Amino acid sequence: MRPIFLICALLGWFATTDATVFLKEQFLDGDGWKSRWVESKHKSDYGKWRLTAGKFYGDAEKDKGLQTSQDARFYAISSRFEAFSNEEKTLIVQFTVKHEQQIDCGGGYVKLFPADLNQADMHGDSKYYIMFGPDICGYDTKKVHVIFNYKGQNHLIKKEVKARDDEHTHLYTLVLRPDQTYEVKVNNEKLAWGNLEDDWDFLPPRKIRDPDAEKPADWDDRVLIDDPEDAKPEGWDKPENTPDPDAKKPDDWDEEMDGEWEPPMIPNPEYKGEWNPKQIDNPKYKGSWVHPEIDNPDYTPDSTIYKFDNIGVIGLDLWQVKSGTIFDNFLITDDEKTAENFAKESWGATKGPEKKMREQQLEEERKQRDEKSSKDDMKDEEKDAGGGDEGEGLDEEGEYEEEEEEEEEEENEFDEIPDEAGPLEKEEEDEDEDAPAKDEL
Repeated sequence: MRPIFLICALLGWFATTDATVFLKEQFLDGDGWKSRWVESKHKSDYGKWRLTAGKFYGDAEKDKGLQTSQDARFYAISSRFEAFSNEEKTLIVQFTVKHEQQIDCGGGYVKLFPADLNQADMHGDSKYYIMFGPDICGYDTKKVHVIFNYKGQNHLIKKEVKARDDEHTHLYTLVLRPDQTYEVKVNNEKLAWGNLEDDWDFLPPRKIRDPDAEKPADWDDRVLIDDPEDAKPEGWDKPENTPDPDAKKPDDWDEEMDGEWEPPMIPNPEYKGEWNPKQIDNPKYKGSWVHPEIDNPDYTPDSTIYKFDNIGVIGLDLWQVKSGTIFDNFLITDDEKTAENFAKESWGATKGPEKKMREQQLEEERKQRDEKSSKDDMKDEEKDAGGGDEGEGLDEEGEYEEEEEEEEEEENEFDEIPDEAGPLEKEEEDEDEDAPAKDEL
């Protein structure tokens, strides 16, 4: 059993060593990315990029990536690698995207460019080979772009591939094989696959309708026909409306002035509507006529649609209304197993902890909202219990200023005492007047 295990392990090792990794970018060296990525100067107001793991993550270092940082901006940045051709090779393009800002409208896709791209002048009209990744805008657009350039024209996939639009990190993988087949995977789940010729309009159709063929004149494609033996019942035709039998001419009706009086019309209870004969199966029915097809004389097969000769740059050329998207874990290789292993080591290892951290944040935010709501409810209850005018309320500490109100009431009582002295006070004043002053003693 052990020798078999060793043989399998060696075979797996040799298969892995045959793989070529053209680009692998995880941003693990701090500001080192600035020497590998070039921001375009084609426009002066392109949005700025920053390196961050975001507000929540699975690993504070491994999850660092390039993040868009300014709202309502175009972004253009690219990284060069050694140019190669994917002729007779499988091509895998893989990366992760996290729309932690809960994106409303913006791109999250990458582009592969020819090696002769002027990175400093990269812009939306720069020629590219492949465009792949999510594009989200409102409720209608939530798709994964898969666009290939073929003979100078960009061709969009005809299938609808749904993108993820939540705030977590998602893995996007495109596999392009030399047998002209492809796969699109999101989070390692295969969402689209098939043949390039079938799912893109690279070539004219293999078959076309025969221009000389016509539907035979006696071809009957009616499934049902009127029953020739069915006849309309006697008395069927009744008017839809009839004069109201209960209506009477008004006493003041003047025919010379008002014309001849006619009773108002009411729905006819005997009206049965339009009569139609019942339907029966058509004994001459031949089925739907199918236009015959012939080989398209303009069709020429091309077994090299998948091939790009000078791949050398990967770029992010996109627009975002609300910024905050993080791009990470870029990989371009010719081996599917290598891409799968890299996905497990990167996105696969941190997606769980990232989700857990976000759940903890949301739970803490919920608790804070509940506490605030509870305090607000208590203040409202105390205010309702206190009653009084609108001017009576809580102070900054949430307490009623009852003591100050009582002091004000006592002062008001003294203010209400009349200026005229009472009898006792009058006698005291008289005694004071009769008493000798100190100077007189």
